[in-house]
Amino acid sequence: IREHPVMLNRAPTLHRLGIQAFEPVLIEGKAIQLHPLVCAAFNADFDGDQMAVHVPLSIEAQLEARVLMMSTNNILSPANGKPIIVPSQDIVLGLYYMTSLREGDVGEGKAFSCMDEIQFALDSKSITLHTKINARFELINDKGELETRRVETTPGRMILAQHLPKHPKVPFSLINRRLGKKEISEVIDVVYRHCGQKTTVLFADGVMGEGFRRACAAGISFGKDDMIIPDAKEKLVDDTRALVKEYEEQYQDGLITQGEKYNKVVDAWAQCTDKVADAMMKEMERTTTDENGRQSDVNSVFMMANSGARGSAAQMKQLAGMRGLMAKPSGEIIETPIISNFKEGLSVLEYFNSSHGARKGLADTALKTANSGYLTRRLVDVSQDCVVVEEDCGTENGITITEVSEGGDVLVPLSERILGRCLAVDVKHPVSGELLFEAGELLDEVKSDAIETAGIGEVKIRSVLTCETKGGTCGRCYGRDLARGTPVNMGEAVGVIAAQSIGEPGTQLTMRTFHIGGAATVNAESAIESSADGKVKIENRNVIEDSRGRKVVMSRNLEVIVVDDEGREKAKHRLAYGSHLFKDEGDEVVKGEKLAEWDPYTVPIITEQTGTVRLVDLIEGVSMREVVDEATGIASKVVTDWRSAPKGADLRPRITLRDESDNVVELANGTEARYFLSVDAILSVEDGKHVQAGDVIARIPREAAKTKDITGGLPRVAELFEARRPKDHAVIAEIDGIVEFGRDYKNKRRISIRPRDDEGEPVEYLVPKGKHIAVQEGDFIQKGEYLIDGNPAPHDILHVMGVEALANYLVKEVQDVYRLQGVKINDKHIEVIVRQMLQKIEITSSGDSTMLLGEQVDREEFEENNAKLEAQGKLPAKGHPILLGITKASLQTRSFISAASFQETTRVLTEASVAGKKDKLVGLKENVIVGRLIPAGTGSVMNRLRHEAHKRDKIAAAQQEEEALDPMAAAEAEFAAATASEEAPQEGGEA
Repeated sequence: IREHPVMLNRAPTLHRLGIQAFEPVLIEGKAIQLHPLVCAAFNADFDGDQMAVHVPLSIEAQLEARVLMMSTNNILSPANGKPIIVPSQDIVLGLYYMTSLREGDVGEGKAFSCMDEIQFALDSKSITLHTKINARFELINDKGELETRRVETTPGRMILAQHLPKHPKVPFSLINRRLGKKEISEVIDVVYRHCGQKTTVLFADGVMGEGFRRACAAGISFGKDDMIIPDAKEKLVDDTRALVKEYEEQYQDGLITQGEKYNKVVDAWAQCTDKVADAMMKEMERTTTDENGRQSDVNSVFMMANSGARGSAAQMKQLAGMRGLMAKPSGEIIETPIISNFKEGLSVLEYFNSSHGARKGLADTALKTANSGYLTRRLVDVSQDCVVVEEDCGTENGITITEVSEGGDVLVPLSERILGRCLAVDVKHPVSGELLFEAGELLDEVKSDAIETAGIGEVKIRSVLTCETKGGTCGRCYGRDLARGTPVNMGEAVGVIAAQSIGEPGTQLTMRTFHIGGAATVNAESAIESSADGKVKIENRNVIEDSRGRKVVMSRNLEVIVVDDEGREKAKHRLAYGSHLFKDEGDEVVKGEKLAEWDPYTVPIITEQTGTVRLVDLIEGVSMREVVDEATGIASKVVTDWRSAPKGADLRPRITLRDESDNVVELANGTEARYFLSVDAILSVEDGKHVQAGDVIARIPREAAKTKDITGGLPRVAELFEARRPKDHAVIAEIDGIVEFGRDYKNKRRISIRPRDDEGEPVEYLVPKGKHIAVQEGDFIQKGEYLIDGNPAPHDILHVMGVEALANYLVKEVQDVYRLQGVKINDKHIEVIVRQMLQKIEITSSGDSTMLLGEQVDREEFEENNAKLEAQGKLPAKGHPILLGITKASLQTRSFISAASFQETTRVLTEASVAGKKDKLVGLKENVIVGRLIPAGTGSVMNRLRHEAHKRDKIAAAQQEEEALDPMAAAEAEFAAATASEEAPQEGGEA
């Protein structure tokens, strides 16, 4: 049994870490005993999970199991490059406990010269684990010499420091703090980067033992009194009740609609819940000091949640704060919140409401596991033949990367996004202009931090999307192999890794809905605060003052930019139409100051001129109805869907402005003041009313806030990768120009964009009537802006903005879904999938080729044909890339065996036989099916050798033919063959 690894596998094997190799140890008993730290990778727990054991027999299999699959070799996660052997639960709690510091403990301020003294003092109880002491710690300085330093620390941290490897880059300060789960992960990461794999494994193992020991000795437990209900709760709830009552009164008086009231009430309760939760956390965090100055113990529930061992603030909120808003199974939020928590107990009605939402969570779980598995399968299928084929394809193309920020908060810093990628162009310092890094350099932690510190806003990096390698990708465009932290090896199956990295959390996400039990979270932002100090610059300014003297934004593309003293852009915010602007051009702002605010629940329609309102084509019962609210008895006019009404086909409901002599008022850009209304718009003015510039004449309600559940998540990811056109998708402007409304066509409105200098043709769009059009006649619009709001269709982005914009959009959207769940996935995985979706090209002009206009060809075929044509001096074909969804792309691969094993087997096989297709067996799947070694990993070496042998055979055959003609050359050829055969073994040996 010694030196013979076995493989353990836990179903479902969602990523490659679901099978790992171990050195077996013989034990009594029938259970498999697994190391606790690898449980995270297997997603295993000790409640009766089953695992399968496989024994590699041949010597090659044993070798691969030992070198590639051993659990000690898989420290980092292939999805994001962070350590995956991170302590969890008991271990984290133990470490958090032993590294926390208590003020005023027994023996504070004593000094110790070595570990033995500390241990002796601990055993004699003259100090505790948490006492503040001074100790002598041995470390290695930058010159590599041992030196001792006096540190202020605690005995607990000194005990932990015994496991810390001695290295100049791993300082004591790394563990001289209270360690939660996140900090421990950081420590393991640092140790891995600087001390290598073996040290890390030993360190993690030592830390694990220590954590278990301390958690056991500490005896942390909790009773119901540890759940502290904050005193502020009552007041907060009463205040919110008063606020809700006020909204109810406004609604009774007809100042706000039912929908607005609903949104405001839900918002008020959501904020109240958060405030109660904050008060509860503060209460729990508080410690008292007795007359001797000794600090009391930290609340053990708070310790568990704060360390990241078990539980979360959201769960504690339900136990001791208030349960908050619940969602119905449809995803709507129930207006009345659950004010009790579990400690106080729920009333019957609250219990009913609460079980209503929680049940859906459980039902969803079962259904969504299957969905997620299917997504993974489609992803693997589309990307399986993407393998690293060569070192460097030599391209100079790449994609530009910036930090990800939302509303002024940086979600993902630049350094994190460029880490482990290769530069496509040289990077120069923005101020001094000196060369920092050259093109082609791989950015490690130090380099990527240096780029961010230099204040560089965007970096162009190599990407698989722009890689020019045939039949795979190259190592430079892919960058770092995340699971090893080194440049990627030849033959690495990056496609499958990408698919697993995206698919694996999918199942976890789907299983994570019910942990909070349907408790709803609402997010509506209604203001922008400056994220930096500086001066305000405004682009595309179009602002008017309303009757109250507030500045109202009238343009669709007004941008507020905050710049520092050197004029460098610090933050950039795009404001929505109808926002109120607080800071104007040239104003100074400090961080956190409000720049603008808007109503998150409605989109206003605002007049630009002063005049008298006339309602046109608003006919009671056809295009408009008076909704009398039963509760208030107040009527409000709402635009209805007029197209379905018998007389309504030609109507264009609108509001016009007239001056004193009853002519239509002209706007600044020369068009008439007409405001077209869409379905569901609520009128704020009566016919004949006089209005000031900047007044709101109608409001369009935004959808009531639905809860953001991963239900929105998984289907959203599938929708993005399937490249489906979203329902009610946005319409994107293809050119820069001026908006004009043309004649209506049946039940569609015609919008055209005329280029500014009349160069080029205007572009026309037909949009359904009644849709809210985001632009007015005469507006100047830039390429890529939305004429109609909504989610854009990825095909349009590709068509209008190109491959890079499409990639950025897909990466951003997919990442948003995962980030909401706190899952980290590296961008390059999504890029690999997008690359596979862009494998086809639609021919726009066929040139001298045999390809037809409008035909969809494989990119490689297209490039091969064009290269041949150019070599013959003929006219090459032209085409543009088209986007296929992952299912469609999988079914249209060159290999029919792979496509047939995926879906629609009969159709694929009949079409293949009709076309007389050949399968060259280049991908992984085809080879698995016919039972050959796959051309990836260690199998790719055999492949390369086979190619080499094939080439040499050809040369030899050619020489034999020559020999028959020329005997003199034969002797030379023999000599050449002999020298070649002497060189060959070395090459084989390297591989």
